[in-house]
Parts: sequence; structure tokens; C-alpha cells
Amino acid sequence: MLFSFPTLWRRGRYLLALLALLATGCKSSDSSSPAPTPPVPPTPPPTVVPSQVAVWLTMPDKSALFFRQKSSLVFGANTNSDPIIAVDTTQTYQTIDGFGYCLTGGSAQVMSRMSADSRAALIKELFATDSTSLGVSYLRVSIGASDLNDQVYTYDDGPADPTLANFSLAPDQAYFIPVLKEILAVNPNIKILGSPWTAPSWMKSNTSPVGGSLLPQYYDAYAQYFVKYIQGMKSAGITIDAVTLQNEPLNPNNNPSMVMQANEQADFIKNNVGPAFRAAGITTKIIAYDHNTDRTDYPLTVLGDAAANPYVDGSAFHFYSPASPISVLSQVHDAFPSKNVYFTELWTQAPGTSSFGGDLAYHVQNLEIGAVRNWSRNVLEWNLASDATFGPHTPGGCDQCLGAVTINGNAVTRNQAYYSVAHSSKFVRPGSVRVGSNVPGNLQNVAYKTPGGKRVLVVLNAGTTLQSFNIQYKGKVVNTSLYGGAVATYIW
Repeated sequence: MLFSFPTLWRRGRYLLALLALLATGCKSSDSSSPAPTPPVPPTPPPTVVPSQVAVWLTMPDKSALFFRQKSSLVFGANTNSDPIIAVDTTQTYQTIDGFGYCLTGGSAQVMSRMSADSRAALIKELFATDSTSLGVSYLRVSIGASDLNDQVYTYDDGPADPTLANFSLAPDQAYFIPVLKEILAVNPNIKILGSPWTAPSWMKSNTSPVGGSLLPQYYDAYAQYFVKYIQGMKSAGITIDAVTLQNEPLNPNNNPSMVMQANEQADFIKNNVGPAFRAAGITTKIIAYDHNTDRTDYPLTVLGDAAANPYVDGSAFHFYSPASPISVLSQVHDAFPSKNVYFTELWTQAPGTSSFGGDLAYHVQNLEIGAVRNWSRNVLEWNLASDATFGPHTPGGCDQCLGAVTINGNAVTRNQAYYSVAHSSKFVRPGSVRVGSNVPGNLQNVAYKTPGGKRVLVVLNAGTTLQSFNIQYKGKVVNTSLYGGAVATYIW
């Protein structure tokens, strides 16, 4: 059947109306019905303010081990009454040379036993300066054997050889120099301090590697021994930045060891070592003493010798006399403010005689914070690496010295000194300057500005309970907290 256009139009309009009615569910036309509810717009995500302060934390119970925190710390107005650590970069103190360890012969030996790949990975972890590494920047090495070598040796073991015709670094070529060169390949800017444990026995009053003293007739020969050592290491591609003239010069009991009284060291410097270095064009620093904080009279005697003083860069300290606080370093600095101060040794005892948390707090408070707040340009922990039996060591040498890392085959265990050094070495790069900061209550701390323009604050909560506190910089603060015994480094 055919329909006319008007008929189709009327029928189409009718169908459209019917479809519209169905689409609205036959809704009543009552004007009192509520209007449809408009859709609710989605809630925008909260604004996340990037943290202005990076935080790396180590807990005494090991629940965090040098772990970067995810909390957001942003400087703002002070709205609480918590203690304040005020960092003042307008107050400046000493320049920092670096943080690190003593690379003993034993340390190099256990590292040399690792596979090449495992050793390379450990060296990168410790010494590289990328985001995944500790950036260790200073090493102390032994001139000849220390007590953490598997045997005693010097570079000219006799018979008597006053001209040093038989001098040779060969004993270090087996593994020590190769490992040190692998480290320098990763970080060629590391500063190296050399320290002897003894002179060759034929130079000594008792002709023994243990105890005795340097005979005056061999002062010139021993000065040339240092010259040959520095020149020989330079030929091997290793620059010795500084030397001390005797490790623990008042300790006659170690194996090896040698006694050198303060007046003897002053004489040796002014009459022999200083002139020998000058004649050979050697710029390696001469550092006095290198022993405990309880005998500040020793470095003061050497520095007080008018003829020795010009040759001496400064004095070095160990911390095995806790009755003499680390603050005595400031006494030596204040007496001779143009001379530098260094911290060169403190051991960590084997497990069973100490605890992780106790050692961490003790070392950070006295060394990484305490020594630096008392003018030290460096901090060195004893020693870098040992095996599972705390060796190697000489007969009678330290058999309870826990390395910063324990190496068992290719397996590496990171110990207390690894973490105490890490909190400074990674962020406080050489050339950083210590700046002002106060110490409120148990919040032991030290602050720096770095060559890259960062501010770094290392904090130890030396108390036993959780402590909230503020870090203040240029009139603004961030609020944070630390559990008792925890260590944190803040970088902004």
C-alpha cells in the first residue's frame, strides 16, 4: 500500500513520540517531581610536594641498614616546641679530606681470594662515587707489614744494608699493590696515608720486629727508606699523600712494633726525614704521633720543636683510651691552629664482645661526629676486610679485629664500620667544609656544606627513646624523629 507524504509524516511523528515515551520509562508529567541529580565530578588526587631533604637511616636493631627513607620533608615555619638543630653555613671550620678504612695487607689478601667479578663488584660498591656506592675517599695503608698481615716483613729485611741496596716492594706485589690499583682504577682521587709498624730489625736496638727503638746511626738510612717507598709506590701508579713515621710509637707489644719517643720523632723529622723529602722533591705530608688521645704531650712536643715544626703537616690520633675524650683533639688544634688534625684508627671488636647497635653509636658519636667536631680532616676505621676467623694476622697480632666487611669466599657480610663510615663517605665529598651546628640534648650531630652546594647533617640519637626534633636552616625548619641509637644523614 502506498501512503502520501503527509500521512507518512504524521505516522513518523507518532512513532517518534512513542519512542520518546518509552525512553523516559513513561515518566509522570507531575511538575512536583525532583530534577535529576547532576553527576559528581571526580575528586582530584592530593598534591604531593617533593621532599626537599633526603634521609638515609641505620637502626641499631638492623631494621634499616643505610636505607633511604620515603618520607617527605619540606622546610616551613616552626609550629612545635621540639629541640632544634640549627645549621649555620656562615660558620666554617676545617676542610674534609675524606672518610674510609685501613686497607691492611690482610684486607687485600682476603679480597684477592675472591673471584675477579665478585671483587670488582665489592670495590665498586665501596669506592665508586655513583648513586649506588659508598664513595670511600681515604685509605690508610701499612708501610711493610702491619699486625693484620699473615707474616711480618719490611722492604729490606737484612742483613744490615745501610745503603738500602736491597730495598724492594716485592712483598707487596703478590696481592696488596694489585688490589690497591684496582681500587684506584675505580676512584683515582682517593687519598692514601702510609704508616710503618716497624723499621727493619737490623736498624733497631733489639734487632727484633717487636719493640725496640730506631738506632741513631740508622736515622739517615730510615729516612731514605721512606723516600724509596714513596718513589717506588709512585712508579707503581700509587701516590702517597701523607705518612706517619711510626704507628703507635708508645706501644712496644704489637707484632710488629717499634717505640719512638716524642723527642726522638722530632729529631728524626728535623734532621733526617724533612731534609730527605726536600732534597728528593717529595711533597708527601709528614704527620706526627699516630697514637692515643691520652698523650697529647707527644704531638705538642713534636709541633713545639721549632726546627721540626715547618716539616710537619699535623698530628694523628687513635681512640683506645676512652678516659681521654675525643675532644682533646681540639686542645692540640688550638695550641697549633695552623697544623692539621687527623683520625687514623679505631677497631671494631669481634661479635660476642660488642653489639651492632652499641658499636654503631660509639663509633659515630666519637669518630664520624666527635673527631670531626674537634677538627679532624678525616676519619679512618680499622680495618677494611677480614675473613670469617678475623684474620689474617701475624702471630700475636689482633685476633679479634672485625673488618668493615667479612669476606667468606665470594660472600660479603657488611659490619658496623661499613655503616658508620657510609653515613659520611657517600655524601661528604672531599673538599666539603664543616659548618656550624648546635647539639641539643642527646642529638649528637655534625654539619657540612659540600663542593656541589649541598648541605649534609649527620645525626645520632644517643638517647634510648624516640626523639622528635627540628632541623633549622635559614629560618625555616623540617620536623623529623629518630629512635634511640639510630643514625641518619640528612641531605638538602
